[in-house]
Amino acid sequence: MARKEFKYRGYSLEELQEMSLDEVIKLLPARQRRSLKRGFLPRQQVVLDKLRKLKKEGNDDGKPIVIKTHCRDMVVLPEMVGTKFGIYNGQNFLEVEITPEMIGSYFGEFSPSRQRVQHGDPGMGATRSSMFVPLK
Repeated sequence: MARKEFKYRGYSLEELQEMSLDEVIKLLPARQRRSLKRGFLPRQQVVLDKLRKLKKEGNDDGKPIVIKTHCRDMVVLPEMVGTKFGIYNGQNFLEVEITPEMIGSYFGEFSPSRQRVQHGDPGMGATRSSMFVPLK
C-alpha cells in the first residue's frame, strides 16, 4: 500500500515551500497566525537567518548540521522541513528533525521541559512519617 501524500490545508509540501511567508501565515491556526503577523522576535530572526544561510551554502561534509536554539516559541514553517534543530529543554539540547506534519507547531512541543513524575514506594526513606508504614 502506497504512503499517503502529505497535505496541509489542501496544499502539498512543494506548494507550501513555493508560497511567500504571508500566504503561509494565512493558513496557520489563529495563535500562530497572530504571533507571526506581529513579526519575528530578534531571537526568532536569528534562527531563521541561520536556517537560510545553511540552505544557501549547502552542506559540504555530508554530516547533518544541527542548528541549536533556546527559542522554544518559534513556529515551524515549511522552509524548515528536513532540517535538524537542537531545541533546549532547560537541561540539554534535544535533536529534532522537522517533518511536514510539524508545520504550524511550536518548537517547544517537541522538546519537553518536564519529566514524568515516578514516585517511589512508601516507606523507602522518604520522610519521618513514612517510618511507620509497615514494610513487607
